[in-house]
Amino acid sequence: MLKKRLYISFSLLLMLFLITACSNSNSDKTDESTKTENKNVEVKLTDAMGEVTIPANPKRIIAPYLEDSLVALGVKPAAQWSIGDTVLDYLQPELKDVPKISWDLPLEQTISNTPDLIIFSSPSAIQKGQYEEYKKVAPTYVFKDEVSADWRKQLTQMGEILNKQKEAKDALAKYDTKVSDAKTKIHDSIGDETAAIIWVMADKFYLMENNRFSANVLYKDLGIKQPAFVENLGPASVQWDPIALEKLPEIKADHIFLVSKKGETGLDILAKSSIWNGLDAVKNGHVYEINDPTNWTINGLIASEKTADEVVKALTK
Repeated sequence: MLKKRLYISFSLLLMLFLITACSNSNSDKTDESTKTENKNVEVKLTDAMGEVTIPANPKRIIAPYLEDSLVALGVKPAAQWSIGDTVLDYLQPELKDVPKISWDLPLEQTISNTPDLIIFSSPSAIQKGQYEEYKKVAPTYVFKDEVSADWRKQLTQMGEILNKQKEAKDALAKYDTKVSDAKTKIHDSIGDETAAIIWVMADKFYLMENNRFSANVLYKDLGIKQPAFVENLGPASVQWDPIALEKLPEIKADHIFLVSKKGETGLDILAKSSIWNGLDAVKNGHVYEINDPTNWTINGLIASEKTADEVVKALTK
């Protein structure tokens, strides 16, 4: 009798286990099915111009000067931003075979690239007021200025547009871990010493404010101390005036990142200048030449990652 009861109890437990397992399996299949369905439906979003319907799984995307966010999400655009032969050099490992399209997105070039989604960084990026014309070519999404200006918000929004929210969230989490580790290494190496970024273009010198482009990486993400001169510049504005050679000693930075393309006239001017050569950072060998400025002069996750890597390499020798 006891054996019979044990057998019945065991049989009931086994049946319960099988039912639960089947239920979980069906639930998993339903979740996967739901995810797949969500990837294959149109999405309606509100952008800077109003409501726009994003096609399901767009394959040919043109998003000039937003390629960083696309690549970070594992998406290769149909064409990439360019001015003449100039492209975003830091993205070329991923985009070297992608055809160029002019920065102002001429309609003829746009049509010839047969996009199924066009994305603009802001309303002002649409040339000649041709928004309606672009909409006839393909669904067109226009970022709000405040979103595209902040690369974290930009990437999150791009995830919404392309139904890649998880990929965007994961990429941001990975970046935060990376810069947290880098911040510790840098502080262990230089402590509270200060750093500044000078961008050389032709014969002009531009000092990065504390919230422009790569300065966000240095001061906000990596926690490097700002020189008082930079701290007092105030927030970055659209207008960006060069700094005079004679004012460089006022910066008083312990470390200087000199960002430029090779062969810029300004580099020769600095090399021959007693003012430049008299700076403490120069005399102490704390000047780091960056010969690809493209990731230092744009907002983006991949750009910020590359900048962080270069800063760590320079300051933790």
